[in-house]
Amino acid sequence: MKEQIDQKNLPRHIAVIMDGNGRWAQKQGAARIFGHRSAITSVREIAEGCAELGIEYLTLYAFSTENWGRPKFEVNALMELLVYTIREEIPTLQKNNIRLHTIGDFESLPERSRKELTEGMKKTAENTGLQLTLALGYSGKWDIVQAARQLAQEVLAGSTQPEDINEHLFAARLSTGGWPDVDLMLRTGGDFRISNFMLWQLAYAELYVYSDLLWPDFRKPHLHEAIIAFQSRERRFGKTGDQVKEIVTKA
Repeated sequence: MKEQIDQKNLPRHIAVIMDGNGRWAQKQGAARIFGHRSAITSVREIAEGCAELGIEYLTLYAFSTENWGRPKFEVNALMELLVYTIREEIPTLQKNNIRLHTIGDFESLPERSRKELTEGMKKTAENTGLQLTLALGYSGKWDIVQAARQLAQEVLAGSTQPEDINEHLFAARLSTGGWPDVDLMLRTGGDFRISNFMLWQLAYAELYVYSDLLWPDFRKPHLHEAIIAFQSRERRFGKTGDQVKEIVTKA
């Protein structure tokens, strides 16, 4: 399917809700953490697939603020797995010229996780290809609140005037400030919801849900399938179809 992709019409920013790890493990008769471990291959597949195609930004919803409410054993295991994965995958990131980022409440993460993330971001800081972001301790509501808090502090300090606040200034204070909004959001596991993920940045994203696919089974052809579907859609951004066609014609 890769050959069917129009290289001139790629999404700049892809976001992924990686759902179904626990269910996948249960189907194998294993503990939920086994599904999370098996998901590492899928993360590698989508990162390499995006890098090969020339996608600029890939954001993975790895751990939400709500996930802190899961059983303590599972949370601890996930944090340990995060440390191991980053350490093991640095050579893959370097080979594919991928730069690592993270968004979310960084201070809420265990010290070992923060240390490994910081080291990984430092080692890949000079890479110029795909910008790979792990959303950890993240939620869309958290992001909006922290942006609002920043602006409130700026107003109190006198560096920003209330009347100067607009959507562009607000977007710049989000954890993704300076990055393009999401063009295509993928979700495995069959659920049709965005689960408090990038609420602002998903405003005009195209959604693609894999009805029967659980995240540990995700491979590059699934990415290609979603991009082909994305390229078949008409993105109107509030305009009519005729207006969009007129803009394309003039371009």
